[in-house]
Amino acid sequence: MTARGPGGEGAGKRMDGDKRQHRQAGGGATTTARPAARSEIVTCPDCGRRNRVPAAAEGVPRCGNCHQPLPWVTSASDGDFDEVARDASVPVLVDLWAAWCAPCRIVEPGVEEASRAYAGRLKVVKVDVDTAPGVAERYGARSIPTLLLLDRGREVARQVGAVAPKALLKWIEEAVASARGGGERQG
Repeated sequence: MTARGPGGEGAGKRMDGDKRQHRQAGGGATTTARPAARSEIVTCPDCGRRNRVPAAAEGVPRCGNCHQPLPWVTSASDGDFDEVARDASVPVLVDLWAAWCAPCRIVEPGVEEASRAYAGRLKVVKVDVDTAPGVAERYGARSIPTLLLLDRGREVARQVGAVAPKALLKWIEEAVASARGGGERQG
């Protein structure tokens, strides 16, 4: 029997995390992927069913009910950014933002709209620069909001400052096309 009280075996651990360890490792060492084991609840825009979408996974998330691609919006920190964003199988829109930033709040609806419009073809990763300054530093973000489009971990496009939702969708469309075409675009 596993004790759950303070100081007992299993104290402070989530039971589903324990199960995941036993299935993955088969008695071996645990993986370093622990921070990205979190997930978000996403409502399918097609059928309305709620789905659990992991922060990091291979492929693209699909609705468990109607099997349509789901909008993939998650967050990342300095500790799990590479697993969540850089190692994604689809292009990634990285939103570098902060809670106190008014222009960031202006951009947010456009980012959410982009996640729905490009469901199955784009992953959105939100990075709060106040809690993850290493990511902002790595990409040389001097102003926020800064939007980056990564393809296989490589930056292919950058948008600095607030942009209207329609303009953001157009920028993403061009950037994704550029990434797929192999051309590198900075701007």
